[in-house]
Amino acid sequence: MKHYDTGELRNLAVVGHGASGKTTLVEAMLALGKEINRMGTIETGTTVSDYHPGEKERQISIHSTPLHMEWDQKKFNIIDAPGYSDFIGESISSLAVVDMAAVLIHAVNGIEVGTEYMWNNAKELGIPKVLIVNGLDREHTKFDNILNQAKERFGKNVFPMQLPVNSGPSFNQIIDVLRRELITYKNDGSGGYSEEGLPENLVSGVDSLHAELIEYVAESDDSLLEKYFEQGNLSEEEMRGGIHHAIQNQVFIPMFCISAEKNIGVARLCDFIAKYGASPDDRKTVRAINSKEDEIDVSLDGKDTVIQIFKTMAESHVGELSLFRVYSGTVKTGDDLYNTNRKSSERMGQLFILNGKNRTQIDRVSAGDIGAVVKLKDTHTGNTLCSGDRVKMPKLNLPNSNIHAAISSTTKGDEEKLAIGLSTLHEEDPTFIYRVDSEIRQTIISGQGELHLQVSAERLRRRFNLSIELTKPNIPYRETINSNAESKYRHKKQSGGAGQFAEVWMRIEPRQRGEGVEFTNSLVGQNVDRVFIPSVEKGVSTACVNGIIAGCRVVDVKIDFYDGKMHPVDSKDIAFQTAGKNAFIDAFKNAAPCLLEPMVNIEVKVPEEYMGDIMGDISGKRGKILGVDSDGSFQLIKAQVPQAELYNYATTIRSLTGGRGIHAEEFSHYEKMPRDAQQKVIVSKQKQEDE
Repeated sequence: MKHYDTGELRNLAVVGHGASGKTTLVEAMLALGKEINRMGTIETGTTVSDYHPGEKERQISIHSTPLHMEWDQKKFNIIDAPGYSDFIGESISSLAVVDMAAVLIHAVNGIEVGTEYMWNNAKELGIPKVLIVNGLDREHTKFDNILNQAKERFGKNVFPMQLPVNSGPSFNQIIDVLRRELITYKNDGSGGYSEEGLPENLVSGVDSLHAELIEYVAESDDSLLEKYFEQGNLSEEEMRGGIHHAIQNQVFIPMFCISAEKNIGVARLCDFIAKYGASPDDRKTVRAINSKEDEIDVSLDGKDTVIQIFKTMAESHVGELSLFRVYSGTVKTGDDLYNTNRKSSERMGQLFILNGKNRTQIDRVSAGDIGAVVKLKDTHTGNTLCSGDRVKMPKLNLPNSNIHAAISSTTKGDEEKLAIGLSTLHEEDPTFIYRVDSEIRQTIISGQGELHLQVSAERLRRRFNLSIELTKPNIPYRETINSNAESKYRHKKQSGGAGQFAEVWMRIEPRQRGEGVEFTNSLVGQNVDRVFIPSVEKGVSTACVNGIIAGCRVVDVKIDFYDGKMHPVDSKDIAFQTAGKNAFIDAFKNAAPCLLEPMVNIEVKVPEEYMGDIMGDISGKRGKILGVDSDGSFQLIKAQVPQAELYNYATTIRSLTGGRGIHAEEFSHYEKMPRDAQQKVIVSKQKQEDE
């Protein structure tokens, strides 16, 4: 592929709710751009972007896939991003490195939770957006409703650049508002079309919209606004420059009509992106952080090279492939760059541009462009590589994980291999988190949904030849007390050799929630040598870690070692450890012990019609509704639910809402358990010990 100037590049991410047609749209674009001979289908597993085994099996996008094509002398770098919330990290990473977001809306389902979520992420990143209503060849489409919905959700400046004429199964005609013409598409999937004047009955309505478009364009530029007031109109050349400027500043949000499956409307969409879409030139600088942690501008035409890795993935027969965008300078094979995040040097290997799994080797990647490099030794997703000043691109704002599972190897001796695999997956996908939890004695993996964890487990099995299982994580309950208690415990051991003797007198009392365990002593006199105070404390600490009534960590207790007895010969460290531990256990059991359970704050965003089902489910999980806020056509339900009730909750929401709900979780506090629930945990723990 030839070299392109920055103004000839179009970097866009295709985003939206799951099943809105993103992959099919990209397939149609590649066919029009002659990168493929014919469109593949998701059903047959023949699309360019969904080429991974898991994607073909499930018929959904799991990974963000970089693609490219040429259109109207412009190079399109397209990232097909997943729509399912389980893989939201891939989509956010994609948006962070492009100059434009193509946000798809399903013509039947309208604006869904995922649509809005991706819109908000693009808005936060400050990149221009276009709206694309896809699937207008389906039954029961509702373009007018979607337009009104979009104006309500995204702003009154949402503007229909096109109008569907005959939406439904016979859909093949679109009105172009900018050029005031009727476009009729061929029904053979080629994307070909013919243009003609508007029917008489449509002229006045379209002219009114055209005038509104001119006003939007004029408002984007003071000089154009002045001309508009003077002339009452704008020339085609003025309109062209004005539309481009208006889109960059989001003065208006263009909306388009397509059927990706039938390749209707896609060619004109490509025309619009090529003529008016954002290029790296429109954003000459990006913010970065220098070695002094100060914000600086990285310039597109700077002499030093600055690139950011936005995705890493392992490809068979190639090894690790790192996808990057160049923000300044030029990258060539053999260049030595510095990894600011890892504080290490890297030599750039072979460079490629990608169309799914198909790679084309190139010798350089220039500023504003997107490429891939193989076999970097110590560089991971989110890292910055540079040739001059030590700068770092901002961290990606990725969502917290909201689903968890315990993972273990079923083959003895594979623990180290599992640890390597988990680390590798996290480097490739930062939304996949793992930790070894010593308290519950499990390795916990966390992600964005049940499917996310399933896919991650499959990758571990396939790539690292591991036999693993996922189970429900243990809940980190806590033990505490409700009242004061005292105890006296004598430890005496005489078995032929040196004996052991210690006697510990102890008082305990509850503390406020979150204050932790406090050990004190109020010894007076000479009954116990002070040298044994640390021994008693160590014994108490052991009991606190191991638990007393259910094997859970003890919290929020004050312990006072106030007296005891010792023997001049037989008293020693181990004796007072044992006596301290058992004195504490005895006192704890007499102080109205109870279990505390972790409570989690959740926010559930769903269409209004599902609100009752969600609230009923929360109540059934011993949850408390904290409030409900209206957010357009969506409802935001805030609640507090015991962690024990939230296993695979993302799956529950998907089931209750038909995939149209999302949620977020955040630990809140510990709370006393109901007696019946507490008893179940204690009995379960005892059974485990007996086994």
